[in-house]
Amino acid sequence: MRVAGIETEYGIVDPDAPQANPILLSSRLVSACRLWADGQTAPWDYGGEDPLQDQRGMRRDRATAGADMLTDVHEWDPAHGRISLRRRRGSWEDPAHLNAVLANGSRFYVDHAHPEYSGPEVASAREAVIWDRAGDAIALAAAERYAAEEGSRVELYKNNVDGKGASYGTHENFLVRRDVDFDALARLITAHLVTRQVVVGAGRVGIGQRGERAGFQISQRADYMETEIGLETTLRRPIVNTRDEPHADRTLWRRLHVIIGDANAMDVPTYLKIGATALVLSAIEAEDERLETLVLADPVGAVTRVSRDLDLRAELPLASGERATALDVQRALLEIARDYADSADDLQVLARWEGVLDALGRDIFAAAKDVEWVAKLQLLGRLRDKNSVAGDDGVAMPLAWDDPRLAALDLQWSRLGDGWATRLGAAGAVTRIASDDEVATAVHTAPQSTRAAVRGAFVSRHPELVDAAGWSTVVLDRETRHGRLEVLHLDDPLQTSHPLLDELG
Repeated sequence: MRVAGIETEYGIVDPDAPQANPILLSSRLVSACRLWADGQTAPWDYGGEDPLQDQRGMRRDRATAGADMLTDVHEWDPAHGRISLRRRRGSWEDPAHLNAVLANGSRFYVDHAHPEYSGPEVASAREAVIWDRAGDAIALAAAERYAAEEGSRVELYKNNVDGKGASYGTHENFLVRRDVDFDALARLITAHLVTRQVVVGAGRVGIGQRGERAGFQISQRADYMETEIGLETTLRRPIVNTRDEPHADRTLWRRLHVIIGDANAMDVPTYLKIGATALVLSAIEAEDERLETLVLADPVGAVTRVSRDLDLRAELPLASGERATALDVQRALLEIARDYADSADDLQVLARWEGVLDALGRDIFAAAKDVEWVAKLQLLGRLRDKNSVAGDDGVAMPLAWDDPRLAALDLQWSRLGDGWATRLGAAGAVTRIASDDEVATAVHTAPQSTRAAVRGAFVSRHPELVDAAGWSTVVLDRETRHGRLEVLHLDDPLQTSHPLLDELG
């Protein structure tokens, strides 16, 4: 059992006013989410935030940190058309329109220029899928309430690029034992993070940060990865992020904050993104020597090389002097991971992982029901063939990759509610891990396997008492012998109950 979670920043646009400020739109969407939740929300507790502490044993000076690195509360300043910071009584104020801690244990908030759903902590890959899809449902519900309140609408996109050079993240978080050397962790996890895109990539039309070259590639985020390791998340994006913010007992845990992953609209990629990575982390914790043979010689170069290799045949140089394809590395990791499966969920992850790799090895289109970039490529191929034109020699040529219709379909793939990925799911053309009923329940109910159950219970049953909540705290506003505010510490991510909940009823 490994505690994990997924954060998704959604692309947002007003289709009737494309130039509308996305920060303001996001702020209003969060306000609409709070209305939708009908009182079962809480502000965010920033007490446990420390985004400038680095796992390499250093701390970035705040004066040298860009705004993208700070997770303090931000407020929309209409007078200046920007986000600003504001203090109140010596602490950061949390305006209600910027944050909503929800009854399902999640956080829906404004992250710079995007609405973000930070899913609750989960303890299995299957739970990750359920509560990730619940986030999409919550975002859609907020958008519907927004339309009712504002008299206009917003569209939300579960992707990572806007086609104009900007990229926004879908981050994963995994708790790892604190006694694992961070340098070893970073070195050994990189081969998996670089090569797993053949299994979990979402696909993208265009090559380069602005899609300046025509074509199709496996990953949305690959062209934005610029360095092997670092603290930043929006500039010089690293394959391995070094933020040291465990949101748990620091003597026991570190949190691996993964920013290289794509936003996925299909279940199987989300399932394997969490499940396979968790198993590889178990091998790293066990100091499995076989992992050393898979260390890449040039990880940053390999990210883009793999992403643009639709035949899956490109060989990557390894630090050992050997060469291997991304499929080779993934198969080797799968075999190593077999020794660390200790639950029925792990065994199911291994079976699904193996099935996907086998299908990709035979014919990539054999994996179309399970692999998102393949499903998207297949759909784009149909559009290209349908609109083929005769060349100078009279031979029919498929639509060129720089045709704007392909870029439009790429964008429409990820639109929440009615995008092409949603349509294929409704038609039974993609594999589902979670049922619609499970997702509907997860919209309002927290996972019962982690401390999210405690957070969600306080928000749903006693919202009038919750002054604020964070990942590892719930702050209650009630009279006690120690004062008015009572801070409940939830440093154990697997804590699923609290005596005060029984006392309050």
